[in-house]
Amino acid sequence: MDGTMDLTGKTELELRAMEREIAKQHLDKFPYLSLAWGLGNLVCWLSVWVLCLNGILPLWAGFIIATINIAASYLPSHEAQHSIFAMPGKSKRWLNELVGHLSPIPLVMPFSVLRATHMEHHKHANDPELDPDYDHHYDTALGFFWGSLQWRQPQPFGREHPYARCLKRIGREDLLLQSLAYRLVYLGILCAMALNGLAIEAALLWWLPWQIGITYIQFYLSWAPHNPGCGTERYSDTQSFKSRLGNIWSSGMQYHVIHHLYPRIPLVRTPEAYRQMKPILKAQGARVDAI
Repeated sequence: MDGTMDLTGKTELELRAMEREIAKQHLDKFPYLSLAWGLGNLVCWLSVWVLCLNGILPLWAGFIIATINIAASYLPSHEAQHSIFAMPGKSKRWLNELVGHLSPIPLVMPFSVLRATHMEHHKHANDPELDPDYDHHYDTALGFFWGSLQWRQPQPFGREHPYARCLKRIGREDLLLQSLAYRLVYLGILCAMALNGLAIEAALLWWLPWQIGITYIQFYLSWAPHNPGCGTERYSDTQSFKSRLGNIWSSGMQYHVIHHLYPRIPLVRTPEAYRQMKPILKAQGARVDAI
């Protein structure tokens, strides 16, 4: 299928059936790249610590690599959140959970929290009350960056993080303790390093890379695919977009519309699925004109 297919007279049900037939070509494909990416990225990040603290790798180089590692640490876990490595009950389920738990360690975020909140994002995308990522909504990129900076400042008493609100709403308050434990370990490591004369190393190998990495993730995985003006319906809750950095350096999010329609299509297959589906999606009213 390509952009010249004749869809004249096709009903909504017929278009949806054509869409599903294309999706079937990409579902249930094992994401070997994401497996190597998730585990390899963590090993690389840990190696940077060893090399820098032993004076083998210059700290400035370690900072650059660590920043890339942290920015790249979320997506393999995202594949696991959608059970793309293996569904519950399958023999490789342990591998799905392993990648899910290990890959976001540099982000200081528990896999269980990421999975629970991300499922709510998919159920309620762009809903101002129910989407835990709705606070990333801004009319402009500049507005997003300013808002992201504001959220990292001390908040007024009683103002909860949207993920905390989400977990309480779905009855998973127990996951708040996991988040707290991760954060305390993170801060404990940074403080211990500072007290032992390694404050600059702590700042350049984790604190600052985390700040840059989380901003990158929130921008490309949340703001860009859902702003501005995306709705809450099946074909309007996300969009394709043209990134100045290209698809790879924007974490493959240019084709995010495919992910929301078929979350279990592996990330590396979304560009091809998008190219095959684009005329059908456009006929359905999806926001696919950008690329």
